[in-house]
Amino acid sequence: MATTRSVRPAATGVEGVRRSNLGEVLRLVHHEGPRSRAVITAETGLNRSTVSDLVGTLAAAGLVEERDPDPTRRVGRPSPIVAPSDAVVAIAVNPEVDALEVGAVTLGGRVRVRVREAAAGDVGVDDVASAVARIVDTWRSGPLRRARIVGGAAAVPGLVRASDGVVRLAPHLGWRDENVGARLADATELPFAVGNDASLGARAEHLFGAARDHADVIYLNGGASGIGGGLILHGLAIGGADGYAGEWGQNRADGGLLEDEVNRARLLQAVGLPQADDDALADALAAASDPAVAAEIERQRAVLSASLANAVNVLNPSVIVLGGFLAMLRDRDPEGLLAAVRAQALAAPGENLDIRAAALGADRLLIGAAEAAFAPLLADPLG
Repeated sequence: MATTRSVRPAATGVEGVRRSNLGEVLRLVHHEGPRSRAVITAETGLNRSTVSDLVGTLAAAGLVEERDPDPTRRVGRPSPIVAPSDAVVAIAVNPEVDALEVGAVTLGGRVRVRVREAAAGDVGVDDVASAVARIVDTWRSGPLRRARIVGGAAAVPGLVRASDGVVRLAPHLGWRDENVGARLADATELPFAVGNDASLGARAEHLFGAARDHADVIYLNGGASGIGGGLILHGLAIGGADGYAGEWGQNRADGGLLEDEVNRARLLQAVGLPQADDDALADALAAASDPAVAAEIERQRAVLSASLANAVNVLNPSVIVLGGFLAMLRDRDPEGLLAAVRAQALAAPGENLDIRAAALGADRLLIGAAEAAFAPLLADPLG
């Protein structure tokens, strides 16, 4: 499998090396799933006694739990299964023009609880911070009362400066030069990171979803705010000089911007829905018998395929993952879309290409945001 794990942080001294090794073991079970001590020993290259000590330390800190080994295993001495703790969670936030979505995501990438609240018109940063604080307070006395909340992160549809997480521009939300992370941290009393929604979605699909077995990935996210993109090359997320890479929707296509031509609002209008979540929109598109709906879908697929062919020529990905309403366009005729992209791309970079729908579905942006929130813990579990 071509998945690439995070590079160990540099460590000096015995305690520094130990903390680095703790992070390596925690990242392994978080990203790759539960595994035995014997498998951890083989995959990390550490010796058995060291792995035993590290697992014991992580378990004592409440970060992993050990389960009974597989009772069906007949050969050799059974090794306990080490799994990330379900009680360790991060708060993930995705503000959009039509709704605010908040989730609590566990180590291991499972959305434990979520809330989606409809929004109308411009939504201010303070409105989002207040709503998130209210939701988190409710969870702290309810479903997360026994959980350890390590922090949070927001997946924002806009330009996010990598150096400090400031949202330089989220045009559909009306945000400009907003320190969203600081406002969320003040409201929730939790450390908060901020990233571009599509970049975080790409990270989630690479670690846990449709691109797990690929190192060269283009991810496009289709949401109410338009189309954003994330890029992974040789297993590394590519953000550009300042973190603004991936604004696919701003590319020119068919005489206009891609996100104006390939557009969620146009699909909603075609099926006669003023507003709907992705599941409702997908159901409406599948059930529609009006030729005008079919024509709009085919028009958008044609524009999308041309844009994807350009990306294939430039970046030579092994897989393109489409999320949100873009996955609906792909699912209309998966083989047809792939054929259309290959027909417009150079033969060599297109011959081994695959185009997939986001495997994490509606969870993709929340899981991606949680990964940003978990980063300090994974780097230094005892920090």
